[in-house]
Amino acid sequence: MKLKIINTSKNPMPAYATTLSAGLDLRANLEEPITLKSLERTLIPTGLRIELPEGYEAQLRPRSGLALKQGITLLNSPGTIDADYRGEIGVIVVNLSNETVTIEHGERICQMVIAKHEQVTIEEVDELSDTERGAGGFGHTGKK
Repeated sequence: MKLKIINTSKNPMPAYATTLSAGLDLRANLEEPITLKSLERTLIPTGLRIELPEGYEAQLRPRSGLALKQGITLLNSPGTIDADYRGEIGVIVVNLSNETVTIEHGERICQMVIAKHEQVTIEEVDELSDTERGAGGFGHTGKK
């Protein structure tokens, strides 16, 4: 994956926190801190652009520590960055806590997981095959 840094903030490069981490930590690229009241949302810039190989996507996912400790999560999660997108990566965050939360420059704001994907050919048909499940969904198998 190619990475272009478009900020001058001197944030560390995206990095895996451990040797077995699936996601790269991305950091907020802010000129000043952003304060979010309860249920407010905003777009956090990262100062990064990427070039993914064909057949790959980048998925933006919440950080579990921010979600648990501060109530910060991502809307549109996982967010998808397509291989042909060349703009700055932005992260849509929301404050689900009852408290005001401040996001600081350089704070690790989300994880980015790079994943291979397939595209399908769509074929319109009059009927679909039957399965044991059928149209059952939304908890049709019960709670336990």
